[in-house]
Amino acid sequence: MAAITGQQFLDRLRKNPPTLYIDGQRVEDPTTHPATRNMCRSLAGLYDLQHDPALRDKLTYEEGGERYPMSLMVPRTKEDLARIGEAHRIRANSSLGFLGRAPDYMNANVMAAGMGAEYFARCEVEGDHQPDFAGNMRRYYEYVRDHDLCLTHALTNPQVNRAKLASELPDPYIALGIVEEREDGVVLRGARMMATLPIADELLVFPSTVLKENADKSRYAMGFAIPTNAPGLSFQCREPFDVGRDPEDHPLGSRFDEQDAFVIFDDVLVPWERVFLLYDVNLANGAYAATDAVLHMAYQVVNLKVAKTEAFLGTAQSIVNAIGSGGFQHVQSKVAEIIIILEIMKALEVAAVAGATVNEYGVMTPARGPLDAARNYYPAVYARLPELLQLLGASGIIMMPSKADREGPLGPQIQKYLQAGNASAEDRLKLFRLAWDMSMSSFGGRQSLYEKFFFGDPVRMHSALYEVYDKGPYVERIRAFLNRSAKPEGVAADD
Repeated sequence: MAAITGQQFLDRLRKNPPTLYIDGQRVEDPTTHPATRNMCRSLAGLYDLQHDPALRDKLTYEEGGERYPMSLMVPRTKEDLARIGEAHRIRANSSLGFLGRAPDYMNANVMAAGMGAEYFARCEVEGDHQPDFAGNMRRYYEYVRDHDLCLTHALTNPQVNRAKLASELPDPYIALGIVEEREDGVVLRGARMMATLPIADELLVFPSTVLKENADKSRYAMGFAIPTNAPGLSFQCREPFDVGRDPEDHPLGSRFDEQDAFVIFDDVLVPWERVFLLYDVNLANGAYAATDAVLHMAYQVVNLKVAKTEAFLGTAQSIVNAIGSGGFQHVQSKVAEIIIILEIMKALEVAAVAGATVNEYGVMTPARGPLDAARNYYPAVYARLPELLQLLGASGIIMMPSKADREGPLGPQIQKYLQAGNASAEDRLKLFRLAWDMSMSSFGGRQSLYEKFFFGDPVRMHSALYEVYDKGPYVERIRAFLNRSAKPEGVAADD
């Protein structure tokens, strides 16, 4: 099948809908449900992009006579990596960077894990069942590639009591755990957070990178994939942000509410061929780093954030142009802040490719340093981006009659009093509606929280960076400088 069309994606969702619950009711068909249908159409649009004659060669690659998504291509050179990055940005631009879990994000994960499949061969289980974990991971990558699947994932345990281990909670199966092994697979019970984009074909549960257990073996260590409509599997979604309003009123929320959910496993059977890792805590905690999946995922994210920051810059300058405020220095300063953030993120993306090296699995892998910098920098500065839109738009982002108002009895007055110096009232209100949805609506508020914790707890992220970053050469440089400056210039060491 290879690279699919949007219609094929929608048909697949209708045939095998994920088990979603929204507002207390089961979503029978996500392609028609009011809270999810527009998101389904947006996802379908992403799949259609790869068949656009102008974009096909940028969003897909050819192998064995078939076309596959560029995000699933195994990069062997820096040029390959740059092509993948361009594809990430093209996809991101279609949502102005506000679709955080587009399919290419998990594609990067599966590609890297598939190529690093031998890592999973280190996992050993007791008893009669001896799964081919490495082969399972490799074959799953091929399956996702060949069917152009849309994946979601869930990483962490429910936020019940952070001071206790999963095994110390009131019920040992609040956190997702292994119940039993059977001839046909492993049975799982419990819950996982946070499945963003549950409107997907399959759920990938990879090991959490922060699994805290007192033993090397644990029922909470696992890695597997399963269809989103598997028996016993349910997704409880949050309140929707797509509330049925016209896209002109909610230009982002009405189209890109990717949804978030926690996943409930009610004795779900995962077939052995879909299991990649079991019980081993150390292997679970090291999986993302050892396969370099974390770096390929981060590379997708950096390209996504570049697109998102470009959208903030374009919106900010459009506001300035519309209301004629560009001559004020404080306005120029605010727009300059966005430019600086954008250029830093673009530079980090370039540096990640420039410093890329081939890993032990033969995959050209972006440099870790720039990606780690981006993963720590962007969550810290993102809150400033919506704030700058608020400062530039001021009360204009509050006084925004809807499309229905513009077409109602007071339409002529709205056109007169809400026009801008360089834009009609209609164009100005469309623009300010976008700024509102980026910075102040429920959709925009969720984006702000999402960006703070996209990569994890900021303090833990800083700690991880401190641990992995090689500071030795810089310490040695200071030691050498201090030793040198302790002696007068031109004096030999033995004088």
